[in-house]
Amino acid sequence: MLSMTTKVLKTRGNTANLKRAGMGRPKGVPNKATKALKEMILGALDQAGGEQYLLSQAQANPVAFMTLIGKVLPSEIQAQLTGALSVYVNTGIDRTQVE
Repeated sequence: MLSMTTKVLKTRGNTANLKRAGMGRPKGVPNKATKALKEMILGALDQAGGEQYLLSQAQANPVAFMTLIGKVLPSEIQAQLTGALSVYVNTGIDRTQVE
């Protein structure tokens, strides 16, 4: 007879599967569905005209294009600057003539 403080643990399921516990897709490897979807999207982009098509969409639908850019570009950029930094912003306004 078991005392009240002794716990009996039962193993559920097939114990043969426990030998490979934690074995999954290696870090950074996309699953097959994601890879296939990306290949289809890139194929459609190529057939639509590639960079020229993207340029026309950027001009016709700038909000949607900027949303795409936001999703494609990395959210963080890690860099180390070792020299001077110059920033040039082109607003499209001619400021050479000051009145």
